[in-house]
Amino acid sequence: MRKASWLGLVGLFLGLLLVVGCGGEPPKAAAPAELNVSAAVSMKDALGEIQQQYQKKNPNVKLVFNLGASGSLQKQIEQGAPADLFISAAPKQMDELQGKGLLQQQTRKNLLENKLVLIVPQSSSLTIKNFEELADPAVKRLAVGEPQVVPAGQYAQQVLKKLNLWEKLEERMVLAKDVRTVLTYVESGNADAGIVYKTDAAVSTKIKIIATAAAGSHQPIIYPAAILANSKQPKEAEAFLQYLLSPEAAKVFEKYGFTMGK
Repeated sequence: MRKASWLGLVGLFLGLLLVVGCGGEPPKAAAPAELNVSAAVSMKDALGEIQQQYQKKNPNVKLVFNLGASGSLQKQIEQGAPADLFISAAPKQMDELQGKGLLQQQTRKNLLENKLVLIVPQSSSLTIKNFEELADPAVKRLAVGEPQVVPAGQYAQQVLKKLNLWEKLEERMVLAKDVRTVLTYVESGNADAGIVYKTDAAVSTKIKIIATAAAGSHQPIIYPAAILANSKQPKEAEAFLQYLLSPEAAKVFEKYGFTMGK
């Protein structure tokens, strides 16, 4: 009995050593994959909500957004800035990246559509009712995006040129680095009027919409999305792109005034 008890104690002691040896600190969870998304700043609010929804369901992915004017984002990508997915506010920037072989061309989708609107401060006393009346001398400062880099500015230029107003209004224009800056200029009263996307106007209580640009007065406002050729997280990028095209994401985009692409 004594021998058996002694052997039992030895076995128990060895078992405890084995448990302690195997226990230690629990293995660290793998760090989430970092997915870099360069996207038009006009998507800021919608993407903020989508980010919360997506990361809640996919804790293994960390979404990192780089928001700005599509032309500026294009240049950054061309210069090697880290980006797995690009969403532009116009086909032009995407076309140029595609022409340089910087996209996974087969992943390109028309994600969203938008509209262009004319806005003034909520307290404005201007009596203008449409784009044509921007020629009124009472409109001393008109805010638009810089057409070279801001798609909203390019669309605004198309509308004003069609109305033969671009050259007449150039001296009164305040050019902005992106469409959200245009919104800020009008909200603050630093511009008497501005031209932004319908979705930008929808997030502000400090402005009012005067008019919506007529169909055919500018190129269709299409937001294409595509995975970059040098993406370090192509699987995660593909999964997120598919989510952006899903009915769940569509509800968020439509909440902020976007229309899903065709």
